[in-house]
Amino acid sequence: MTIPRCLLFDCDGTLVDSEPLLAAEMASSLTALGLPFAASDYMGEFRGARFMNIVAELQRRHGAIDSDALRLGESNMRARLAERLASELAPLPGVREALEALADYPRAVVSNGPESKIRTGLTTTGLGDYFGDRLISGYTVQCWKPDPCLYLHAASLMGYEPGECIAIDDAIVGVKAALAAGMQVIHLNRFPDVETTPQGAIQISNMHQLPTVIGHLAHEAVASLSL
Repeated sequence: MTIPRCLLFDCDGTLVDSEPLLAAEMASSLTALGLPFAASDYMGEFRGARFMNIVAELQRRHGAIDSDALRLGESNMRARLAERLASELAPLPGVREALEALADYPRAVVSNGPESKIRTGLTTTGLGDYFGDRLISGYTVQCWKPDPCLYLHAASLMGYEPGECIAIDDAIVGVKAALAAGMQVIHLNRFPDVETTPQGAIQISNMHQLPTVIGHLAHEAVASLSL
């Protein structure tokens, strides 16, 4: 085992409880455009997916939508979402305590979302100082989970080999991306009744458990080197 040296956190649904807000705004916007979509569809089928991938799948099911209307709809949706994030967003339980306990590890946020959305979420919840400018967005890199390239890019920017990184992600697309990147992966599985943690990842149910799990991984890695 490789000693973990760097922590890479997903944002939505891992650090901040933004997904119910996102799901609600997507449902309103997409349905108005003629693409039937409920908030439960996001939470059940599309959680963590890139917005345009969701739109593409909905168009496959329900028919194509005018591209200009889609661009305007997305722009309006993101504006409304930003307003709600700035006033309603909260960190997930245990996140602040976990970040404090793991303060010795370099860390970054690795998200499919736009950097502006990541920054708004962290600033609103008071988590921004834990990460500074180490915010790595799929829109900046032009690479999105479940492709491993976003996590690989993050490891390179942080100056570590993939195997030296632990990825903490709540969405299956993110867990699969980090596993494919060759990282140690912790799956924050808050919906174990509908999601199965992929083989190779470690499941936790809440962020209070994270420091203990990472401590065990570090201890096991050190012990294996001494054999």
